[in-house]
Amino acid sequence: MRFLPAWKRFRLSLTLHLLALLAFSAVSKATIQYQVSLEHPERHLFHVTMTIPKVKGEVTVQLAAWNALYQIRDFSAHVQQVEAFTGQDKTAIEELDKLTWRIKGNGTITVRYATHWDEVGPFGTQLNGEHAFINPAMILLYIPDRRAEPTGMGFLDMPLEWGLATASPWVCTQSGRNRFCVIQSPSFDALADGPIEIGRFQEFDLAGVSPRVTVVVHGDNWKKKLVEENLKRICQYEIRLMEGAPFERYTFILHIGRGAGGGGMEHSNSTAIGVPSDEYLAGVAAHEFFHLWNVKRIRPATLEPVDYTKEQYTRALWFAEGVTNTYGSFTLVRSGIWNKERFYEDLGAQITELEGRPANRWQSAEQSSLDAWLEKYPLYNQPEFSVSYYTKGQVLGDFLDILIRDRTNNAKSLDDVLRAMNTDFAKEGKSYRDSLDVRLEAEKVAGGSFEDFFQKYVAGTEPFPYQQILGFAGLDLRTAEHRRATLGFTAEREAGGLLIVRAAEADSPAAQAGLRAGDAIVSWNGGEIPRRLGRWVNEQKPGDLLRLQIRRDEREISLEFALGEIKETVYEVLEDPHASQKARNVREGLLRGETSSGNQH
Repeated sequence: MRFLPAWKRFRLSLTLHLLALLAFSAVSKATIQYQVSLEHPERHLFHVTMTIPKVKGEVTVQLAAWNALYQIRDFSAHVQQVEAFTGQDKTAIEELDKLTWRIKGNGTITVRYATHWDEVGPFGTQLNGEHAFINPAMILLYIPDRRAEPTGMGFLDMPLEWGLATASPWVCTQSGRNRFCVIQSPSFDALADGPIEIGRFQEFDLAGVSPRVTVVVHGDNWKKKLVEENLKRICQYEIRLMEGAPFERYTFILHIGRGAGGGGMEHSNSTAIGVPSDEYLAGVAAHEFFHLWNVKRIRPATLEPVDYTKEQYTRALWFAEGVTNTYGSFTLVRSGIWNKERFYEDLGAQITELEGRPANRWQSAEQSSLDAWLEKYPLYNQPEFSVSYYTKGQVLGDFLDILIRDRTNNAKSLDDVLRAMNTDFAKEGKSYRDSLDVRLEAEKVAGGSFEDFFQKYVAGTEPFPYQQILGFAGLDLRTAEHRRATLGFTAEREAGGLLIVRAAEADSPAAQAGLRAGDAIVSWNGGEIPRRLGRWVNEQKPGDLLRLQIRRDEREISLEFALGEIKETVYEVLEDPHASQKARNVREGLLRGETSSGNQH
């Protein structure tokens, strides 16, 4: 925002504040309020004004250290010039630590600051000439002991052609060339759990889906018919599976196209997803939509209440994320988006990933969950140091479904466990005790003990009995030797966000092209650097070209080289033509989401 003397800034702020309140008064009586100016979006600066009523003597404000990922990212590093005012007068403000400020005063206190963001969603926040995407916890100060109060968030200086989309109730008004939009929320936590898209986008509701599901798309080169049909199938199946939706309205915020990032982030009544093209959307959407139940409502006690200032450790991410992966794949095959061969291919790929990581021999699913906070370190993500709770959890979810079906002659399944947890915990407003309650619910459904299974394969690291368990579903596991791409170098992201090359393998194409240890990678194939390099390279072929822009000794250099090649053992899941009738029934039940008791979802 252009510089103005303090009294003029206050008068301007008061005028805009009153206009925003007029827009907001019809929908909310919020106490703590935020005004966010989007003036000069090309500068990537959000100018935030926080209004705090009913202060007695002093108030403490904080900024979250983490949100949208299990990573401490210290969002205060983006903040500039925090000031506080009582009326028109500046008041004392003291920084206590990297996240916290103490302000002296009485009555209504105003806090002003700017925060710089240009990181693509869904895990970041971005303001540029094209749009604003906001994870509110990344830009808003909060009062630790007043998080439960009603909260309003208003936007000023919006380009007239920009719209607003979020899952929370909102209202917009316009005065001349000034446009204002205000969001209402029952609490700061609810506001923080609702990503916001502001800009030019396409918006439509999914026909035939109830309750209402809205789709918001920022991007280009995507096919509406494909997006609409896939999302419709996903939503209809998962709502039917869980016997009803836990929302009145749900919003998909989709960023599709080059530089859109990769992955999705779940929220209570919405999701934000970034994919390079619409062909990748269904897999991410099936996972994120199922989070409506598993994680957002069926929630481990170790993640409650949310503490924005430090790590929250849980042993349950193998279930919360990994079994959500299981249901992502179940949804895709049961809704007809995948055929059964694609389902088998995906399961084989998960087993290949798991068995190709030496750390699988010593890191359990529960330990992988606890260590989620180390994932921001590239070294930790290497095969010798970790396995993914997504991957290990997905395979465990498939195993549990097969075992429950086998023990009950296909009368019950893992579907019944998820529905029971939804009834016993989510609908009762209770959280569950990590792996313990998952095991107890599975035992109630199956009518027998799973203690040995959980001890060996969830808490322990005994080798998975693939052939035995897959055999219960009439499936066989075979191996083949395949060739896959390799980068030819290792890199690690520093605290400041730069991706630094640690080593280039001798005689690799990367080394021959001139890549050296210490080079800072600033551009990847002309765009953003993938968040998960391992996942990116697994999607490439040996010989594919990689173009890097690097910084070395204050100079920027362009390098181009072909990806290398390594051989690996690949696992393939196939149907066993000699399977028993019972095993074939289990297999068909898993693929179709059916049981012999007549339940079909």
